[in-house]
Amino acid sequence: MNNSTTRDELVIGTSAGTSKNWNWHPDIPIKYSPLFEPKPKLLEVVRWFGQAWLPLTELTCYLLIAIVVWNWVQPPLSETTEFTFDWIGAVWARNLGMMILLTTFLHLWLHRWQKQDKAFRYLHKSPTEKHPKFLGGHQVRDNIFWTLASGVTLWTAYECFLWYSYANGHAPLVMFAENPIWFVLWFPVIGIWFSFHFYWVHRFLHWKPMYRHFHSVHHRNITTGPWSGFSMHPVEHVLYLSSILIHLVVPSHPIHMLFHAYFLTLGTSTSHSGYQALLIGNSSKFVISSFFHQLHHRYFNCNFGNTELPMDRWFGSFNDGTTAATRKLLKERG
Repeated sequence: MNNSTTRDELVIGTSAGTSKNWNWHPDIPIKYSPLFEPKPKLLEVVRWFGQAWLPLTELTCYLLIAIVVWNWVQPPLSETTEFTFDWIGAVWARNLGMMILLTTFLHLWLHRWQKQDKAFRYLHKSPTEKHPKFLGGHQVRDNIFWTLASGVTLWTAYECFLWYSYANGHAPLVMFAENPIWFVLWFPVIGIWFSFHFYWVHRFLHWKPMYRHFHSVHHRNITTGPWSGFSMHPVEHVLYLSSILIHLVVPSHPIHMLFHAYFLTLGTSTSHSGYQALLIGNSSKFVISSFFHQLHHRYFNCNFGNTELPMDRWFGSFNDGTTAATRKLLKERG
C-alpha cells in the first residue's frame, strides 16, 4: 500500500508521467531487483522484498489463498493417490471459480464500470476491441474462451499431476518444522525461478514459427485487460505452466505449489489488467501489475522476463521505459 498521494493527484497522473503514448506511467527508468546489482546494498534488497511481501500485497494474497485451500478446501493426499473424477473435478471447479471471480471483478471494476476512471491506467483505451482476428470478432469473448477452455483446464491438469505426485512420493516434501528457513525462503525464490523460466519460454515463443502458430493468440491483445493475461494457445499454456514442475525436483510443500500455481495463473489477470494499481479509499493504492510487461505488449521485442531477475538486461532486450531505450529497440526491430 502507498499512502503518499491524494486521490486527485492519482487520477491526473502527477505521481509519474503522461504522454501521447501513455495515459499514465510510473517513474522511469524501470529498475530491476537490487539483489542482482553488481554491488547489492542490503537495505535496498530488504526494501524491495519488503514492498513485495509486506504488509499485504498481491503475493501475500496468493499465499493466503494457498494456505486456505490446503488447510480447508483441498482433499487430503490420501485421496489423490489415484486419478479419479471426484477430486479432479473439484480442483477444476475451484480453479474455474477463482479465475472467473477475480478476472470478472477486475474487468468490471476497471473497464466496464471504470470505478477509478483513468487513475493508474497505462493506455488511453480499454480492451474491448472488435476485430476479425478475435474469435467471434470480439476481444473480451475471445480472451474468456482461451482463458477458461484451455487455460484453466491445463492449469488443473498440471496441479492434479502434482497432487498425485505428492501423494505417491514422487515429489519431495518439506515441512515447516523440519526446515523452517528453506520453507520460508522458497517463496521468494519461486519468483526468481519463474522469471528465469518465463524468459526462456517467452523468447522461444517469439521465434517466428512459434509466434506465428501459437504466441500470436496472446499478442492479439495490444491493449490488455484482465481477461488477456491467460488468453493463450494451448501449446503456450503447456510451456508457460511447466514452470510448476520444479516441485517434482525441489523439496516443497503443497502450499508452495499452490502459491506458485496462483502466481502463474491468477497473476496474469492482474499483470495484464491495464492498470498498475487499484485505488483503496482516497489516498492509498494496491499494486497489481508492472509497467515492465506493459512495454512488452506495446513493442513486442523487449522485456521478455520480469523484474525479479535481470535476464533482459543480460541479453540486450531490456526496455527501461525511457525514450532512448525504446528508440534503440525499435531501431533493432526495424
